[in-house]
Amino acid sequence: QVQLVESGGGLVQPGGSLRVSCAASGIIFSINVMGWYRQAPGKQRELVAYITSSGTSTHYANFVEGRFTISRDNAKNTVYLQMNSLKLEDTAVYYCNRFPANDDVWGQGTQVTVSS
Repeated sequence: QVQLVESGGGLVQPGGSLRVSCAASGIIFSINVMGWYRQAPGKQRELVAYITSSGTSTHYANFVEGRFTISRDNAKNTVYLQMNSLKLEDTAVYYCNRFPANDDVWGQGTQVTVSS
């Protein structure tokens, strides 16, 4: 049974930084492309970034604009998203999943709130 457990969210001021983590179990993590997604209130869930199984290649949504970094530790079955220069519009629940996402498996997400 696949489990994805996100953590590390919180309240941060505009311009601040936050790192969120996602621990995966029930999958062979090291062979999966992993992604971070987010869903803001009243909006559809969208892709933020993904990282290849080896971690050698990454892709970011246009709105990231160089502010976020996705990384992974295959020994820990964990994927990370370092977020810098956060903006009000980054407020959302952040989720991890395979890329492309498996809609049958979503974790509870972690809330990131950017507010002054």
